[in-house]
Amino acid sequence: MESRGVAQPGSAPASGVGCRPFESARPDHYSSHSTHPTMIGVIGAASPPQELREVAYLVGKGIAQRGWILVCGGRTGVMEESAKGARDAGGITVGILPSGSTEEANPYIMCPIATNMGSARNAIIISTSKALVAIGGGYGTLSEIALALKAGKNVIGLKTWDVPGVVKAADIEHAFKLLEETV
Repeated sequence: MESRGVAQPGSAPASGVGCRPFESARPDHYSSHSTHPTMIGVIGAASPPQELREVAYLVGKGIAQRGWILVCGGRTGVMEESAKGARDAGGITVGILPSGSTEEANPYIMCPIATNMGSARNAIIISTSKALVAIGGGYGTLSEIALALKAGKNVIGLKTWDVPGVVKAADIEHAFKLLEETV
């Protein structure tokens, strides 16, 4: 059967970039209780200061270097910088978008998921992630933190809201030590 550039079941999309299949011989790609790759959420400001953009980039890079998949809101700011860091390190990025269009995803998102759910998409980011890293942020980030804590997810904070339940990391290295203990 001729494929005509359409992805067949069990194959990667015709573009060569996609979410499935993902097979790895590296056991660190998987959490201890799952056969699925570990997904780490990154949440934070859409318009952060430069200092937080740099932090987000390094967090994304570190996620990819550990073989984890980065999940974020797929748009600007912390989301874009963390996705850029992950992609620069050869990682996989998933963007859970608020609109019904994948076109609004930043250029570093490999798997854009159009939800047409607005801020309600935050629940998908939380549910999909094994743990989350909050970087800076405003009220949107605060709502994501609250959803994550209510869902029993571990939230590691880097220069973000001082909320009971968020584990504050002193720096990026400390954040990854905390994440590694979680997954």
